[in-house]
Amino acid sequence: IIACPCALGLATPMSIMVGVGRGAQAGVLIKNAAAIELMEKVATLVLDKTGTLTEGKPRLTRIITAGWISEDDLLAAAATAEQQSEHPLASAILAGAKDRNLPLGKLTSFSSTTGGGVTAMAAPGRILVGRPAFLRENGISGLEALEGKAPALQEEGQTVIFVAVNNRAAGILAVADPIKESTPGALRELHRMGLKVIMLTGDNERTAQAVAKTLGIDQVEAGVAPREKHERVKQLRELSVVAMAGDGINDAPALAAADVGIAMGTGTDVAIESAGITLVKGDLGGIVKAIHLSKTVMRNIRQNLFFAFVYNALGIPIAAGLLYPFFGLLLSPIIAGAAMSLSSVSVIANALRLRTLQL
Repeated sequence: IIACPCALGLATPMSIMVGVGRGAQAGVLIKNAAAIELMEKVATLVLDKTGTLTEGKPRLTRIITAGWISEDDLLAAAATAEQQSEHPLASAILAGAKDRNLPLGKLTSFSSTTGGGVTAMAAPGRILVGRPAFLRENGISGLEALEGKAPALQEEGQTVIFVAVNNRAAGILAVADPIKESTPGALRELHRMGLKVIMLTGDNERTAQAVAKTLGIDQVEAGVAPREKHERVKQLRELSVVAMAGDGINDAPALAAADVGIAMGTGTDVAIESAGITLVKGDLGGIVKAIHLSKTVMRNIRQNLFFAFVYNALGIPIAAGLLYPFFGLLLSPIIAGAAMSLSSVSVIANALRLRTLQL
């Protein structure tokens, strides 16, 4: 009776169940127990920029044309091409066109290249919107003058989008995405916890460095395509336990490749499906909460394992007759049964303490 480890079966599930519930109350949705176990071991945190560090609600700030086209025509052409795009920057272009009451053309064809840009056919002709490298790959030349105007905007943390109309370089659009109010404080706390923070973004090097300098991020890798993010996360996993936080379709492969994938609840369904943890409010403060929760739950599990075995460890030698030759003592089955019940009660009571955890 005293050797029966009844409470052992409760030790881990009780802590996990109560911990997951407490996390949900704090806006941290945990899909599997492995995520709780690994979060306390995370040494490297990889972050996307748009929608993770920033609000993901960019706004159009500047329009610079190549001279042969007006600002309104350039913006209308870009907005026409971006009508079917799901990228956050596309919404900024469309909002800018709406603010100016510009009519959008009807698309006859549309294609999107992940990490590059979009190509569309409409009334103005063939329209390309995206990176300069993407435009060059599609036969657009004469981008040098526009590229010379981009660095000043990028050093201010703005993203520069290049536009071509009818196979001619037409201009650039500058888009700014404000940093979330909660981001600086969360990053300071993550650094205090000893985590190395790396930003992987498809954005331009200058823009990425400007954001990283403002936030004090340890390492920046810019111009990274989705497949490269996936491979980079796999490489980092060879060095330490890695958590990846992102919000977009482009981040999904990297989220799946990380030891712990963390999706912003304000992001895409694909990202949320690929991650083990979802932050309902979509701010990095949720990662701090998740790490704190993980450490506390794992400590609680270890305490439960102690309660599950301590009564056995004390009672088995007595039940085996260790004290009988000296004191004539044996363990009554009634006491053994009570001890087993007490171990289960101890485990449950200890696990329920997690309900009052301050995150």
